[in-house]
Amino acid sequence: MTEALSDSTGVEVTVELDEANSSYAITLDSGEVAGRAHFMPGPDPETERIFYHTVVDKQFGGRGLSKILVAEAMMDSRERGITVVPVCPLFSKWVQEHGDDYLAEGGKFRNATGADLAAVEQS
Repeated sequence: MTEALSDSTGVEVTVELDEANSSYAITLDSGEVAGRAHFMPGPDPETERIFYHTVVDKQFGGRGLSKILVAEAMMDSRERGITVVPVCPLFSKWVQEHGDDYLAEGGKFRNATGADLAAVEQS
């Protein structure tokens, strides 16, 4: 994902998959990483990701970065054919608000199971 986006202050940001850290990172045009959406593999590690924690540094709060981060992670997951398992409240909210459209566009998600939640707690 290399499409340039802008936060609410007009600063350009990018969101990229950081496989080494099992996350998507949102980076400011200065090169500073402002936040991450963390995931872990689901029961089928090749096709599922459990998104369990999203964080934006406090100094960058109020700029809409978490919404951009979640939306871009969802779009990239769709393009990669990954089923999203939203445990993080921000991902759950996004699915509630946009889930029907996401499915219509070919995206996949499923509700977290007890086993998914236990795996997150153990990580």
